[in-house]
Amino acid sequence: MPFIDTIPDSEIGDDVRAMYDRQQSFWGFVPNYAKVFSWRPELMGLWAQLQAGIKRNMDKRRFELVTFAAAHTLRSTLCSLAHGRALTTWFSQEDVQLMARGASPASLTGAEAAMMSFSRKVARGAFLVSAHDVHELKKHGFTDAEVFDIAATVAARAFFTTVNEALGVEPEPVFAQLEPEFRKALTVGRAHVA
Repeated sequence: MPFIDTIPDSEIGDDVRAMYDRQQSFWGFVPNYAKVFSWRPELMGLWAQLQAGIKRNMDKRRFELVTFAAAHTLRSTLCSLAHGRALTTWFSQEDVQLMARGASPASLTGAEAAMMSFSRKVARGAFLVSAHDVHELKKHGFTDAEVFDIAATVAARAFFTTVNEALGVEPEPVFAQLEPEFRKALTVGRAHVA
């Protein structure tokens, strides 16, 4: 249960119903975070636009790596589980667990390892980032626009994780079905999932 009440189904308006329908269509259920956003469905729409704008310029693997690094560093179990599970499209569970520990498995390219390291640093505190950090990314072939995309992805994740963690949004029950060792490695901050 989140820390705040959500609008009961019997009292939701057309804007919330439309938001729920979009979530249901995409996920097959209405996620817990959407219920918290029932108070401000227009923000969920803006969030979706921001994500679409960010993703437009990144391939899915890169987006998921940056998002996972940010979510895990920001100590969001909800987002770490969701994006860690998404990473198993390209990586073994063992490699995702290594990434959760801050390691760079052999399945990551050198550029991806540098990108994840940069993403973690941005998530720990953007003020920590120096021109040297950006130069290191450029040595791996990242353009200025791509460095911007990485920073924007981390910043967007900070918004989403902050709202959800501050309001006690729990991961979906589907995550409880993940392999226990994998789930444990991706459970950070508040340990929601039993």
